[in-house]
Parts: sequence; C-alpha cells; structure tokens
Amino acid sequence: MKAGIIGASGYGGGELIRLLTQHPEAQIHSLISETYKGKHPSAAFPGLLSSRLEHVRFESLADSTSVSECDVVFLAQENGKAMLSASDLLASGSKVIDLSADFRFKDTAIYPVWYGFEHASPALSAEAVYGLPELYSTQIAGARLIGNPGCYPTASILALAPLVANGMVVPGSIVIDAKSGVSGAGRSKYAQAYHYPEANESISAYGVGGKHRHVPEIEQALTGLVGEDVFVSFTPHLVPMSRGILSTCYASLMDPKSVKVEDLRNLYREFYTGSPFVNVLSSGTPGSKHALGGNFCHIGVEFDSRTGRAIIISAIDNLVKGMAGQAVQNMNVLFGLDQRTGLDFCSVWP
Repeated sequence: MKAGIIGASGYGGGELIRLLTQHPEAQIHSLISETYKGKHPSAAFPGLLSSRLEHVRFESLADSTSVSECDVVFLAQENGKAMLSASDLLASGSKVIDLSADFRFKDTAIYPVWYGFEHASPALSAEAVYGLPELYSTQIAGARLIGNPGCYPTASILALAPLVANGMVVPGSIVIDAKSGVSGAGRSKYAQAYHYPEANESISAYGVGGKHRHVPEIEQALTGLVGEDVFVSFTPHLVPMSRGILSTCYASLMDPKSVKVEDLRNLYREFYTGSPFVNVLSSGTPGSKHALGGNFCHIGVEFDSRTGRAIIISAIDNLVKGMAGQAVQNMNVLFGLDQRTGLDFCSVWP
C-alpha cells in the first residue's frame, strides 16, 4: 500500500518514517514538510538512512500530487490542522489516521473548552473511530478516519480498562500519576520548561487540578466501557529523559476483602487475550525503558490490601505505542493485516 505523511518532519512523522521503512506491506509514497522541502528524510532525522528511502524527498503540500494517490495518509500536525484537510483526503479515496487530537472526541463541544477552538468538521468527528486497537479493533476495521489516541491516555486507559469494564472500581476513586519524557511535547515546542538547563536533574508536575487536555480523553474511553460517567484525577509530570511514559494508576475496589493480586493479574491476562502488544507481567512492575523503541505496553498489577486499592503501572514509549507505532497498528487493522505486521520487534536495551 502507498503511505503518505503530512507533518513528516516532527517527532511523530520521523517515527512513522522509521517504522514504515520496516513494514513489508507499506511503501512511503509521499512526505510533506514545508521546512525540509526538497530534502532527504535524513536532513530532518540523521538516523533515517535506508535503501528504502533512497528516492524519497520531502515535498510542500501545495506542490504535491503524490499525497492524493496514497492508500493511507497519516496526519502528524499540531491540533486544529487535520480537521481542515481530512475531508479532501477522504474524498480522494485515502484512509486517514490523525495523530493530533482533532478526531478523538465524538462530542465536539469539548474542543472550545479544552483546546480553545471550535471544531471545523463535526460531521467527520462523529464518523471517526478512536484508534485504540485493544478496545476498538472491530470498529477500526470498517473505518475511513481514525483519531489516534494520545500518549498519556494510551498508557492510562490500558492500565485501567479491565478494572473499569468489570465494574470493580469505586466511583470517583481513580488517581493517575503519569510521567513523560520531553519528546512528548513535540519537536517544535520551545517553551523554557523544555530547555536542557531547566528540565535536566528535575521533575515537575503540570496541568494540575484536572486541567490537562488528556483528562476528557481518558474519561471518554473509560465511560464508554460502562455506560456511565467515570471521572479521574490525572496529574502529568515532565521527566528529563528523551522518551517514555510511566503511568501509575490507583483505584479503590468495590469488594477489596475478596481480592487477591494473582486474580487481578489473571483478569488482565484474560481481558487482553488477543492483544499482542499488551504484556501483563507475572510479577513486579515495569520501567519506562522496558518499552523503549517498541510498540508494547507493559503492565504491572499490584494490590494494597490495607487500603483496598489496586495499583496498576503501565509503561510505553510515547513516540511508538503512544503515537506512531499505534498509528501503524491502526493501519494494519484498517487494511486487514495482522496487528503485528511491521511492528513485531523488541525494544532497545539498554
């Protein structure tokens, strides 16, 4: 299949290029970047030296004819861009996978409240499918337009879904303490907090008090599992590492006296049967480096019998399972391929 990437010189686009060069069924047909127009992908990402990219060059969107010829187009732009371009791409016959937040919500009233702008394509937003294959693979398979999940929501939803879906959580008790590497902010963000002297040897919380944009995304997915409102307390943290997410989730259980930790682990294994990229640990908890460079979500399940709380820790690479890898996983589902196609490789260690 022919694949195109708009916004190909950002971190999400660069990671998509890396993954698609390894994909046996996909060929990179179009790369759109205004900044690097006419240049080889290695001009933006020096590590992208591959014979499969020998004849590929970045193009300007205004000059491109190749992007409309693609079977699938990945939109790796900032929020607010995809909702303006998706319609034309769909009309040309391409399937569209958007890595921004533009098509993650059915209720477009969320956008002015959480993102500061009105949604320009509410009909497409209603059509779009939330691209978390572990929960929505059947819907993804029949879709034209996918809203690829955020990185924090991917780690947090996968950590909590089995408990919430089985009605085991005391309402209002979910607390999510999550930490991300600096690349989660994107390549073009130059705020002072992301400068090396500011971020190095420090860890800081942000979006505190339910203010982070990923709160409604997490709540939407968990609410959909039970058909009633699920609320979470979510606090993200910036950690001085390049990539990775560790999400520690706490939830009080409805009947804690009958709970055994091994029963919880078995519940998770059963829930994720058929989900090749979720690894439920037999014991212990994962570190963010366990997922480095791979498309896996590693989940550790623990239980605090004194407080009656389940403690679920998930680790992903924010640029792979939290972004580009998940987008490729969605592409595989869209085109009837095994989810593991082009993604079945180990993480980098050390």
